[in-house]
Amino acid sequence: MKNILKLKRIHFLWLLPISFLLVFIAQKSIYFAEYIFALRIYKWLSQIISLITNVFPFSIAELLVVVAPILITFILVRFIIKLIKDKKNLWYNLGYGLLNLSCVISIALFLFVILVGINYYRFSFTVYSNLVVRDSSLEDLYSLTEELAREANHVRKMVEAEDEEGVFELSYTIHELAHLVEEAMGELGEEYPVLSGRYGAPKPIFLSPFMSYTEITGMFFPFTMEANVNVDIPDYSIPATMLHELAHLRGFMREDEANYIAYLAGEKSNNPDIKYSSTMLALIISGNALYRENADMYFDIRDQYSEEVLRDIRANSAYWAKYEDTVVSTVSNKINDTYLKVNNQTDGVKSYGRMVDLLLAKYRKDYGL
Repeated sequence: MKNILKLKRIHFLWLLPISFLLVFIAQKSIYFAEYIFALRIYKWLSQIISLITNVFPFSIAELLVVVAPILITFILVRFIIKLIKDKKNLWYNLGYGLLNLSCVISIALFLFVILVGINYYRFSFTVYSNLVVRDSSLEDLYSLTEELAREANHVRKMVEAEDEEGVFELSYTIHELAHLVEEAMGELGEEYPVLSGRYGAPKPIFLSPFMSYTEITGMFFPFTMEANVNVDIPDYSIPATMLHELAHLRGFMREDEANYIAYLAGEKSNNPDIKYSSTMLALIISGNALYRENADMYFDIRDQYSEEVLRDIRANSAYWAKYEDTVVSTVSNKINDTYLKVNNQTDGVKSYGRMVDLLLAKYRKDYGL
């Protein structure tokens, strides 16, 4: 019976070539990636898994990340001990161990492909937003950034809470905010049906202070369909980060598009905390792009920031200064960059900056330019 079970296990190895085949088909056929997978298979599979994992108030993904190294170490030590004790069957045990490892890798890769991998080859969100992305002038970028600065100044005056130093503070608990953000994404889904559906709310990471050492503010974990958020970061960044991860949960994996969707959801929200957070996300990204092109033009707009906005930005800079250029952040950024390039985002971490093209396209559409 034992040998039969071992033989059956070999069938899991077929998942490896199947995974590569699915990715190959997605690369060659946008119809398969979008209409068969993203809008059908992923749409329903993701909601089912998300609603199940949402029953748990804590992040299952975080638990797995903590437990996995311990479990792997235990299994490895146990395997080594078995090899030492049973030297007569050394090669058999090594082969059996390699088979188990290969099966685990095959299953993990297959789950990754069907739960997230194919989405990297789907339509761009511009297909659903009817935006025309094209080259823009420096004056266009200046006008966009100036408009976002005015909006940030306006919304900042509407927020209710500040800390003792006058820095933005959330008016809600993280649990309350998570549900408000989920509602905001749901409202956006009424305008863009591709974003609609029943999903779980974003979850806070218990070990958020340690997560900051990786300079990661949020993480979508496809195996549990959870939008995980670092809640140790400055308060004004948290709502936009939650929206960003929820955009991933809805199948849009490109970082620039997730940022843009987060901005859209916040812009349409009536909640000042959420609206301010998403506006600041857009302002900082467009401002950084303007600074790279023309520092004088950037500082001209920077002088227009209200004192409240400036306090928030300074507090944010002070927070992240503690984690810059650490070994952990360097390794984390390298891993993240490699992951993005492998998954059809050839600009790597630079793809975050392409949100500016989407903002400019929306700006021209709104103002009939």
